[in-house]
Amino acid sequence: MAAEKSKILVIGGTGYIGKFVVEASVKAGHPTFALVRESTGDLNDQESLVKAIKRVDVVISPVGNMQIPDQTKIIAAIKEAGNVKRFLPSEFGTDVDRHNAVEPACSTYARKKQIRRAIEAVGIPYTYVSCNCFAGYFLPTLVQPGVTAPPRDKKIGKSIEKTYFPEEQLLKLIQDSEFPISLILAINHSIFVNGDLTNFEIEQPFGVEASELYPDVKYTSVDEYLERFV
Repeated sequence: MAAEKSKILVIGGTGYIGKFVVEASVKAGHPTFALVRESTGDLNDQESLVKAIKRVDVVISPVGNMQIPDQTKIIAAIKEAGNVKRFLPSEFGTDVDRHNAVEPACSTYARKKQIRRAIEAVGIPYTYVSCNCFAGYFLPTLVQPGVTAPPRDKKIGKSIEKTYFPEEQLLKLIQDSEFPISLILAINHSIFVNGDLTNFEIEQPFGVEASELYPDVKYTSVDEYLERFV
């Protein structure tokens, strides 16, 4: 007899990440609900939030950057409902407990750290998903700010021209740039200069590497992904 599928609530299911989470949940056969402002509820409506949460087993929150602090309301609602088996807060990037990012990325990560500590303080079951870079965001431009399409040279056998950009120059550019460009550049500095995605080992009970947790999943390589732009 097949195991019963968890009922999943996605808060922010119409956003950049949320729509993919909803699609994947449905494809996996889970009864899936999405909390959106227009119909099923609002983060500021605690009663409707608790009511929605009581219908499910798992709550996933891929809310956007500006709503990260509002997840304290989700935490309180989960605690009040008392039935949730797993909460996944808005993460889906750098492990915010292990980074050396400069501002304004540092403050953005600090807000996520505050949510982590709040979850741990109330004692609800959780999973933090740190999936590092989004291929759909970084690869189409090969991480070049302001570029709208990737260079085709690499995939058609030509050499891409490389330009050396000193770290000091990048740090000054971050300071001189307006938000959100400054945030994007600070994240790039964290990833590609500091190596914040690769400068630690993933070991239990600290965490589990996704390919070990789900060995049957076929992952798309960078080379395969870039084929679609040729």
